[in-house]
Amino acid sequence: MMDKSTDPLAEIEAMKAVAEALTPLDETSCGRVLRWASDRFGADIHIVQQPTAPVMEEEDQQGEDDKKQASGQSYSDIADLYTASIPANDPEKALIVGYWFQVIEGQADFDSQRINKELKHLGHGVTNITSAMSSLIGRKPALVMQTKKSGNSQQARKKYKLTHEGIKRVKEMLAGS
Repeated sequence: MMDKSTDPLAEIEAMKAVAEALTPLDETSCGRVLRWASDRFGADIHIVQQPTAPVMEEEDQQGEDDKKQASGQSYSDIADLYTASIPANDPEKALIVGYWFQVIEGQADFDSQRINKELKHLGHGVTNITSAMSSLIGRKPALVMQTKKSGNSQQARKKYKLTHEGIKRVKEMLAGS
């Protein structure tokens, strides 16, 4: 995407063009555009939308509630999210808990030990969490990616992060797909 030879003035011009393109859009639209650009160009950014409280008709409010439910935003705890998603296998169980940590709690990454600890608290521990995470990494497209490894052994602590496709899959599970 960028290297050391990129002209700083070219960057400023690009920022100016982006600012001009986003000026007529509302905050929600700007967020969508910036998320798309982040995904398209492989940038790792975190966009925090400020909550707004517009007055809505009852019908519109139900639609908003459905959207929140599908994205995992309205679950008060991890147990509610887990129950609503109905995971069918160990990798899906790990995916749901990873979604909780990354999307709901806003953590940059998570480790498999913490995933399995939460699953055990829920009464759904995974026999081989490493295998479950490897399965998610090995799918095409990958639902999870490894971000760090501390230690040299195969059992070294590893950090993971959901990919865009992983987040999309959880939203599909929550929507009942």
